[in-house]
Amino acid sequence: MNKLFLILYLIVSLWAIYSVIMYGSRATKSLSWVFTIIMFPFAGPLLYYLFGVNRRKFKFFRLKRSQKENLYNIENEKELRDKFESDFASQKSKKLSKLILNATYLYALQGNKVEILNTGKEAFEAIFKAIEKAEKFIHVQYYIFEKGELQDKFYELFKAKIKEGVEIRMIYDSFGSFSFSGKLKKRFRDIGVKAYPMMPIRFGNLLFTLNYRNHRKIIIIDGKIGFTGGVNVSDKYIKPISDLGVWKDLHVQLEGPVVNSLHRVFIKDYHFSSKKRLLLDSKYLPEPKKIGNSSVQIVTSGPDSNQPAIMQQYIAMISLAETNIFIANPYFIPGSAVLQALVIAAQSGVEVNLLVPKKGDSILATYSMFSNFEEFLSVGINVYVRDCFSHSKVIIIDNEIASVGSGNFDQRSFEHNFETNALIYDSTITAQILDEFNKECSNADKLSYEEFKNRSKIQKFIEGLAKFFSPLL
Repeated sequence: MNKLFLILYLIVSLWAIYSVIMYGSRATKSLSWVFTIIMFPFAGPLLYYLFGVNRRKFKFFRLKRSQKENLYNIENEKELRDKFESDFASQKSKKLSKLILNATYLYALQGNKVEILNTGKEAFEAIFKAIEKAEKFIHVQYYIFEKGELQDKFYELFKAKIKEGVEIRMIYDSFGSFSFSGKLKKRFRDIGVKAYPMMPIRFGNLLFTLNYRNHRKIIIIDGKIGFTGGVNVSDKYIKPISDLGVWKDLHVQLEGPVVNSLHRVFIKDYHFSSKKRLLLDSKYLPEPKKIGNSSVQIVTSGPDSNQPAIMQQYIAMISLAETNIFIANPYFIPGSAVLQALVIAAQSGVEVNLLVPKKGDSILATYSMFSNFEEFLSVGINVYVRDCFSHSKVIIIDNEIASVGSGNFDQRSFEHNFETNALIYDSTITAQILDEFNKECSNADKLSYEEFKNRSKIQKFIEGLAKFFSPLL
């Protein structure tokens, strides 16, 4: 019996190590997984299969090529491209928009109106106001759709709009919205909401999908108004229900041609989760009209993508910056490529500012994040630590281009999660976001290199231990 057990252990472990070697995406991450497999018999291989397999190599979600081109390749829609494609004077914007186009099939489009929503309260006030005015359809996608006051408000609004003949479709992540099940889900379905989980957690597919979550936050109203950013449907954004207080976050309201791009992201995910037909007729993708003067491009990335577009976007923005970089993120654990890009930028004379919360909802992530700060401070990167918890995911370069969305600076967002950012090529809108950033920095603690490097050995050890596991986060 012991011999059989040993043989089984060797087979499972060798298979896992072989898989790491054959399909590992990064050497540091692969080494961490090999260590985990060896140190934790059976549990190590199981954890690897749950959280480590690079499923980008095994596309588990494919559209037919014709469907994908019809859905994403706006180049085939010559009229839309000719009317709204942004013609940038800046080489920086041209290079960045070209990169995103090649990775996502989505153009930078001009003629948009952008409204910045700085808090959860502002975001939901704007969302509910738009829902009340809906005439044809409301499409909703959230990572967290949690029980509470906000969910109840959505229910009442949905109930009223369905009575008016408005179609409502909803996608939610089955892990992030684990409480949205049973009676709660039935409550919404009973009034006519077409609600589907993204990659449902079931016994038959648990090992296959658990590590791949839909982290997007999208609302589309009549194909004319869109919302995206970092805010989830959770009361923690409107009242203090934990020791982190009221969560701060940034969201954007979009009107104009870019809503078409954002809606296509929802349509693809809805098709995947519901197995229903693609919603590609003119009712759901009405002819766009110019509403404002901003150029905006949607960045979408996930395990079904050919390229890790969110990571590429962040590296490109850091590399293209000439004067300054501003980053706000609650989970700043980006890996060596992004870290070195920031160090190179700082040593090249670019002003780099990083704003993070002092406490987070993940102890491991927080310590891992702080493990990089000594190196940052040594090369002149400014690190600001705020007392209140901010969930915002923002990067701004040269007071010219800003990104707001769901993508964190960590390997989960880069490789495992379905994410969406709005890339805004507008210095006026960027200035609004930067004003809020600077306001938060003025109320935060700026870390001193001399003081930080003399922190206790216990803290350094905990940070080092957390950093070791950071490739697995």
